[in-house]
Amino acid sequence: MTMIHAPSGPNLEQVRRIVTEIPGPRSRELAARRSSALPAGLVSGSDVYVRAAGGAVVVDVDGNSFIDFGSGIAVTTVGNSAPRVVERVIQQLDSFTHTCFLATPYELYLAVAEELNALTPGDHVKRTALFNTGSEAVENAVKYARAFTGRPSVVTFDHAFHGRTLMTMTMTAKNRPYKQSFGPFAPEVYRAPMPYPYRSPGGADEAFAQFELLVDNQLGADSIACVIVEPILGEGGVIVPPSGFLKRIADACRDRGIVFVADEVQTGIARTGAWFASEHEGIVPDLVVTAKGLAGGLPLGAVTGRAEIMDAAPTGGIGGTYSGNPVACAAALAVLDTIREEGLIDRAQQIGSKMSSELNSIAAATEVIGDVRGRGAMIAIELVLPGTHIPDPDATARVNRYCQARGLLTLTAGTYGNVLRFLPPLSISDDLLAEGLGILRDAIAVL
Repeated sequence: MTMIHAPSGPNLEQVRRIVTEIPGPRSRELAARRSSALPAGLVSGSDVYVRAAGGAVVVDVDGNSFIDFGSGIAVTTVGNSAPRVVERVIQQLDSFTHTCFLATPYELYLAVAEELNALTPGDHVKRTALFNTGSEAVENAVKYARAFTGRPSVVTFDHAFHGRTLMTMTMTAKNRPYKQSFGPFAPEVYRAPMPYPYRSPGGADEAFAQFELLVDNQLGADSIACVIVEPILGEGGVIVPPSGFLKRIADACRDRGIVFVADEVQTGIARTGAWFASEHEGIVPDLVVTAKGLAGGLPLGAVTGRAEIMDAAPTGGIGGTYSGNPVACAAALAVLDTIREEGLIDRAQQIGSKMSSELNSIAAATEVIGDVRGRGAMIAIELVLPGTHIPDPDATARVNRYCQARGLLTLTAGTYGNVLRFLPPLSISDDLLAEGLGILRDAIAVL
C-alpha cells in the first residue's frame, strides 16, 4: 500500500499544485476499495481522497494541493488544523479523552457553555447544553421548547435543512435525497413559506401573511412549541431572507408565547461576519443552535437559550454518552480564542466583500449566473439557463467538476441543485482567494 507523505496541519504550504490527473491513481484505487466496503447511498461531493489539510488547502493522496472553498461544509472556519486548536487538542489528549459528562463532569464543558452564554445574542440569563452534531442539537432544541410550552407543534420553512435524524429530516424541506424512502416521518411538523428574493422578489409580505394564517388559523398558536429558522438557509442555496422578515417572525412568536429558535449550525461562529447571523437582523432568539464551526473539525453541537426554557426539561431528560466530549470542548475553546486573537470576524467581512465584488464582475459578463448572494464568508451563485430564471443543475455540476480538476474545491447546494456555495476558511490568504476566484471565472467562461 503506497501512501504520499507530506507536511500537514500548520506546516502545510499554502499553494495550489496539480501533479496528476484528477482524480489521481491513488484516489481511484481508494474509490475501488470504497465500492466494495461502503453502501451505495453514501456519496461524496469530490473524487479525491485527502492525505493532509491545513489552513486553506487540502492535499490528496496523490500529492495534489487544492484551494479549499468549502471548509468541510462550514466546519474548519478557523482553518484546517489551526495551530491553537491542534495545541489544545493535544494537551487534552494527554490528560483524558472521555469520562462522560453525565457520569463524572469536567471544567471544559462548563467553559464552553459560559462562552456561548456570553457570545449569543441578548443579555438575558442563559444556559447551554452540549451535544455531538447539529442534527442532535436541533432535535434537543425542539425537546426544550416542548417541555417549556407544553405544546407539540413545530413550524419550519420552505428550503430549510435541519439534519438527518428522524425529527430533523422531517423538518428539512427537500425530499431528494434527504427524505426519499425514509418515511413515515415525525408528526406535528409544519412548513411555512420562506421568501426567496431571487425567485420571489417582494414576497416577504405575502410570506408573512401565510405564516400568520398557518400559526393563527390552521394550527392555532396555543398548539405551537417553536418556530425554527436558519438566518441564512445554507443547503437551500444560501438564501438570505429579505431584511426585516425574520424580525417580524421573531416578534410574532414572542407575542404568541412561541419559542423562536435560530438554527445557526452553518451560519454561526463568525462565518457571516458576526458571531451569529441573527445579529445582522437585530434578532435575539430564545434558543440558538450551533455546531459545524464550533470545534474546528471535532464533533460538537450546542443549544444555548433563555434559562427558563433550558431549565424546563425534566431531570435526566437531556444528555448523551459523548455529548460535550472533553477533546471537542478543548478544540472549541481554541476556536473561539483564534477568532478573537486573529480578528476573524473582520476577516469574514473582508472575504465577503472581495468575493461578492469578483463574483458580480463574473456575473456581469455572462447570462448563466442569475444571482450572487450571501453574507461574509458564506457566498453563493445561482446558475440558470441563459436569459431565464430556469435552474441549470447540469451547468452547476460542470463548473464544480472543472474547478476540482484545476485545484479548487467547491460545494453545490440549493433546492434545485443549481447553486455553487463558497465557504472558505477565514484563514485563507488574499492570494489564494483571488486564485480560486480566477479558476471559477474560467469555469464559467467555458460553459
